[in-house]
Amino acid sequence: MKSKTSKNKKQSKKVSIDAVWEPVNAHAAGVDIGSREHWACVPREASERPVRKFGTFTADLEAMAEWFKACGVTSVAMEATGVYWIALFQILERCGLQVILVNARQTKNVAGRKSDVQDCQWIQRLHTYGLLQGSLRPEDPYCVVRTYLRYRDELVSARSTQCQHMQKALLQMNVQLPHVLSDVTGVSGLAIIDAILNGNATQWCWRAWWNRRVRASQTTIQQALKGDYRAEHLFVLRQACELYHTYEARINACDEQVVRELASLPARVDPVLKPLPARKAGRSPYLDKMAGVDLRPQLYEKWGVDLTGIEGIGVLTGLILLTEVGPNVGRFHSEKHFCSWLGLCPDNRN
Repeated sequence: MKSKTSKNKKQSKKVSIDAVWEPVNAHAAGVDIGSREHWACVPREASERPVRKFGTFTADLEAMAEWFKACGVTSVAMEATGVYWIALFQILERCGLQVILVNARQTKNVAGRKSDVQDCQWIQRLHTYGLLQGSLRPEDPYCVVRTYLRYRDELVSARSTQCQHMQKALLQMNVQLPHVLSDVTGVSGLAIIDAILNGNATQWCWRAWWNRRVRASQTTIQQALKGDYRAEHLFVLRQACELYHTYEARINACDEQVVRELASLPARVDPVLKPLPARKAGRSPYLDKMAGVDLRPQLYEKWGVDLTGIEGIGVLTGLILLTEVGPNVGRFHSEKHFCSWLGLCPDNRN
């Protein structure tokens, strides 16, 4: 005789997730991004082969987009893997598909052994049930300007490295120019460095090197220029100085491109109906210029507000915010969410 416990014991049944949850994105696809190949997955009922492999050439990416459209796909999810996703993202967007870029932390938990085939199927399934949240990416025109600004930041960093090389070479020759000038890459500093490289360091030409902002006396600068001019340090100084001027020219070219592209962005306010507020008291107009153009009016039109009115924010910071976030900050629920996205919230971990 069976015990009472065994009679009342219920048989465990395996319930499929498809029978419990209703699809949010019925025509969703998932893509696992790779450096040499991409794996794509569509709904099972959309194709006899719901999982396919595509190469990374442009023709392969266009073939993937055509396959998605033939299968009735309207939304595609993909992981943010390096920079390999950018070309596919842009091609799918141009084909009229809704594309979301997903953080890998949302899709990394896959049951069983991990493979590219399983990854694309898992991404497609999660996206079907609306369990994936797309990363913040502004519209394509803002991404264009963002690319220039990010490259400009790399150029500025490289220019700063050459400035450090020049300072080090001067100090190794015991030329104490960094101690008497606040900026060796200023007007007077670069003029003195050019004189050193031309062998005219001992011939003092005060009028050619003088700038009204230099506080050191002529005698002090003459004493600072007495050093041990060794050939190897002069070679390093010359190379660093030439590279500094090269990066300076590239930065100016990048600034001109930014100003040109900024004019093509859509305006959010009419300055005739809502004039630009006056510049903050004591703020130099030079700080609001890029490539010789005052960007305050253009930045005001693109944002709809004057961000430079906030203490500590200039046109460059306003441009970075515009291109990284876009003009629609309503995507963030509150200012706390925005600060959290910026990484400005304190870390509460012990």
